[in-house]
Amino acid sequence: MSISVIEAPSPNFDARKAVPDTVILHYTGMETGEAAIERLRDPEAKVSAHYCVEEDGRIFRLVPEERRAWHAGAAFWKGVKDINSASIGIEIVNPGHEFGYRPFPEAQIASVINLLADVRSRWMIPDSRILGHSDIAPARKIDPGELFPWKRLAESGHGLWIEPAPSPGAPLGQGEEGTGVFALQAGLTRLGFDCAPTGKYDEWTTTVVGAFQRHWLQSRFDGIADGETRARLVGLLRAAAE
Repeated sequence: MSISVIEAPSPNFDARKAVPDTVILHYTGMETGEAAIERLRDPEAKVSAHYCVEEDGRIFRLVPEERRAWHAGAAFWKGVKDINSASIGIEIVNPGHEFGYRPFPEAQIASVINLLADVRSRWMIPDSRILGHSDIAPARKIDPGELFPWKRLAESGHGLWIEPAPSPGAPLGQGEEGTGVFALQAGLTRLGFDCAPTGKYDEWTTTVVGAFQRHWLQSRFDGIADGETRARLVGLLRAAAE
């Protein structure tokens, strides 16, 4: 499909070391879209993304897809740490939690969906690799956040989402130990998170579970793995394998 983009070149890029197979969605976390785009084009800031989508739906192209934009930072997914080389970065204008986090307008989400379709027409990007910044850097980032409509994207054909049947079972939380914790950590690692199984529900596991919930549960993201959280993880692993 063809989309309309506004060229706003950024000098902040370098050569890729891999073919992109992932899309990372961010929110800008600044007071205005203009300020965000200015920063993404500032050589001193040393940050960038391939695209930035304004609240009114306008799409700005900052870095060619063939180049490595600087949007992910220190990150990890499925063993890959140089996420910038392996991904297309899309910044979505929203003030974020610091400046008044709010729902994403319909025009903006429609443009994000169209942009994803356009990007995926050129690169082999599976649904399981359409991710948020918080997925790949859970200790540092919480964007695009709990208000981002991941379900809507999946219903439009971009990303994974499941609605599992109710699943009973005692919740797992920080301080717990045992095979249940080991299985949870193994499942999170298999999905892509950096959560090597130890059988101990430590602070890092709490952080990763919170990131998982912020994307795939959203009604709560307290880092406690209740039955619904675990059922969603199992369902996503099955969906990713299909």
